[in-house]
Amino acid sequence: QVQLVESGGGLVQAGGSLRLSCTSSRSIVTSRTMGWYRQAPGKQRELVASTTSGGSTNYGDSVKGRFTISRDNVKNTIYLQMNDLKPEDTAVYVCNAAFYGLGRDYWGQGTQVTVSS
Repeated sequence: QVQLVESGGGLVQAGGSLRLSCTSSRSIVTSRTMGWYRQAPGKQRELVASTTSGGSTNYGDSVKGRFTISRDNVKNTIYLQMNDLKPEDTAVYVCNAAFYGLGRDYWGQGTQVTVSS
C-alpha cells in the first residue's frame, strides 16, 4: 500500500504564493507519473500539473506560467509552487501517483487552498 501525504495548503490573498508538498511512502524513482489535481465545489476534478520519471512536465492551461511542479527523488516528494494565485484557484488539491509494477493509481487525502480577492 502506498501513502501520499500532502501539506502546504492554506489561505492566501490574490497575487500571493503557496508551495504544496506531496510525500510518498514508496520511492518515487519507481513512479511513472506524479501530479496534482484539484477540485472546486460544483466542478469536475482537473489536472493541475504532472511530471514523469523522465522529467517531462505537463500543466493545465489555466495555470501555465504561474505554477511549477518539481520533484526531489531523495525525499520522495513532489512540489507544486503556485505563484500569482487567483480566487479561481480555490480548490482542494490532491496528489496523484502511478507506479511501475502497480496496477492502480494512488491519491492523497487532499489539501485546501483558498485564495481571497
